[in-house]
Amino acid sequence: MIINKKARYQYQILNKWEAGIVLKGSEVKSIREGRVIFGDSFARIKKGEIFLYNLHIAPYVFTHERDYDPKRERKLLLHKTEIEKLIGILIQKGLTLIPLSIYLKKGRVKLEIGLARGKRLYDKRRKLKEKAVDREVKRTLKKRSLSCG
Repeated sequence: MIINKKARYQYQILNKWEAGIVLKGSEVKSIREGRVIFGDSFARIKKGEIFLYNLHIAPYVFTHERDYDPKRERKLLLHKTEIEKLIGILIQKGLTLIPLSIYLKKGRVKLEIGLARGKRLYDKRRKLKEKAVDREVKRTLKKRSLSCG
């Protein structure tokens, strides 16, 4: 499983979906090796279908393909009702679809996409402060339990 760590930091995830993804054989092998970079990838609806943009899948080492574009657009496979639901939701202001993780399920490559809203800078700072406080509390509790025991 390859996780997009930046997504949860920069966005507030409102909902998640599991989607199939149309790939070439060499891309599947490259994903199995974990050679994926999420970067600034996102999904967009085009002509009633969902496409993934800017997901960098490195070329497989042993392939003979010459014209390989690692950031090509890739079609996502969702049920028609899910796509219609997403179209209705995405019309709202400030929402986007971003990939959260990519993994194998029963030999097939699956992509977890999330409906997201961008976080403000102060939200990110507050989250970092909360983590620091939690870490400090755990550290002091650990020291107390070691000194009492």
